[in-house]
Formats: sequence, structure tokens, C-alpha cells
Amino acid sequence: MNKNKVKNMLLDHIIEILLVVLIVGMTFASPTFLTLSNILNILRSSALKGVIAFGMTMVIISGQIDLSVGSQVALAGVIVARCCRDMTSIGSTAACIIGIIIAIVVAILVGGLHSVAQNKFGMPAFIITLASQNLLYGLAGMICEGFPIANVFPDWFLWLGTGKIGGLIPVPAVILLIVFAISFFLMTYTTTGRSVYATGGNAEAARLSGINVGRTKFIVFAAVQVMCVLAAFMNSAQVASGSYSFGKGWEVDVISATVIGGASMDGGIGKPWGTLIGILFLGVINNGMTILNVGTYMQYVVRALIMAFAVLVSTYQAKAKA
Repeated sequence: MNKNKVKNMLLDHIIEILLVVLIVGMTFASPTFLTLSNILNILRSSALKGVIAFGMTMVIISGQIDLSVGSQVALAGVIVARCCRDMTSIGSTAACIIGIIIAIVVAILVGGLHSVAQNKFGMPAFIITLASQNLLYGLAGMICEGFPIANVFPDWFLWLGTGKIGGLIPVPAVILLIVFAISFFLMTYTTTGRSVYATGGNAEAARLSGINVGRTKFIVFAAVQVMCVLAAFMNSAQVASGSYSFGKGWEVDVISATVIGGASMDGGIGKPWGTLIGILFLGVINNGMTILNVGTYMQYVVRALIMAFAVLVSTYQAKAKA
């Protein structure tokens, strides 16, 4: 194996290497870090934003961006909570299911709005999703009337956020791994996945080769919105309430996990496996800073530096392979 192959291999797996180094360092820094309960806690706490990150990976690979993911979390949560509160006459289960269906339909419609605005009217995804961010937050606030809607969910819904399989493994962690498996299969082995990569690499070339670019963009925009809804359900289930304030600022961590995992903001590059590593990397960082009692403001600084480092690594990787 020559030096160039070794260099490229190290570049391809630099985040995995750093994650291992980080885990080893935290193990020495704190005896409570590498315990089963703490590992499961990292998976549980990473699941909510992690689920969305897999959808964001598809969006970024297609050459787009979605800044409305946090607001969709808020909106979906309050939709279900409002239905559970105001439709008790049909039973809590039926009311909750209706809320779930409405939230999913709204998410798909929002994804469709983003794709139409981008494809038909040429609006940059950054602008249209930024507008949606404010629109959806406003709708969420109107639906909950500015106050959290608490203690209205049936027990089976709460299980999505607080349940444990076998009395040990958090349900959100299992959902995270299931979403990863689906995303990995979709992006690796299906025509849709190949279309997403082709669209992000060169949309015009993809169109000329017979790929329906508009449909591909609709799929990725709708997919990330639906994953936001799933994250919203788990989040609301954990705190037993819905509020317009939930999900605020989540888009930063979601995009960070995706970029740290190797996705290029220019499109065409990225993998669900890399995103999973990015999710775990951020989860370990956040957990480690909490264990070591790092101040809140310093945590923001650390996350910013990590984001900048990830972008630098991604840029260097692209230039090294050019």
C-alpha cells in the first residue's frame, strides 16, 4: 500500500479516528463515561436530531438545504397535542392518531412547497426554507396559543420517547438505528438514491440523462420533513407536551452532524454512515462536556470550532482527491 493510498484512507476515515480518540480520552477523563447506562444515554439524547440528520443528508447530497426542520418539530408536536386535547370525545387513541396523520400530511405538503418553489420558480432553497422556518413557528405558536399543551398524550404515544425495549434499550435509540438502516439502503442500493447523488452532482446532466430532477427534490424535501415529524413525536413524548418553542435552533446541530459526517454543501457527496458517525461524534462531545461541567457558553464555542473543522476537512478531502 503506497503513501497516497494510506493518505486517502486516513482522510476518508478521519472523523471515525477522531471519534475513537475522543472516546478513549473521555474514558480516561471520567470513569462514568464508558458505562452502559451512559452509552445508552448518548444514543437516546442523539436520536431526536439524529433522525432528522439522515433526512438532511439526502437534502444536502441533492445540492439543497432545509432550514425549517426545527420549526417542523414544533409544529408537528403541537398539532398532535392540540388534537389530543380538543378531540377527547372520540377517545385519546383516535385523537392522537388523527393528529399524527395531520402532522405527516402537513410535513409532506411543506416538502412539496419547498420543491415547487425551488423547481418551478427558481427560488433558492436557503430562502424558501428560511421563510418556512418563520411561517411554521408562527403556525405552531398560533395552534398552541403561546403556551405548552401538556399531559394530553395516551400512554402508548409516550412510549415513543420514554419507553425501553427489554427494560434497557431506549426506544428513541432503536428508532435512530432503524432510520439509519432505511436511509443507508435507500441511498446505497436504490435508483432513488442514485438519482439524489446525480442531481446533487450536476442537476442539468442528471436531467439530460433521464432523471426526474423535480421528483427527486420533492422526495428529499418531503423525507426530511417527515423525519422531523418523527423526531417531534419522540420529543413531545419525552416531555409529555407540545410547544412552539420545541426544535428551535435544531437545524444547526442537524447540519453540523451531516457536514461532520462528510456531506458536501456543494452537493453530490455524503453517506448515511458518515452522518451516523457525525451524530455520535456530536453526542459524545455534548455528553463529555456535560460530564466535565464545561460552561454553557463554552459549549457553543466548542461546537462552532468543530463545525469549522469539519468544513475544513471536507474541503481538504475534495482537493486531495481532485
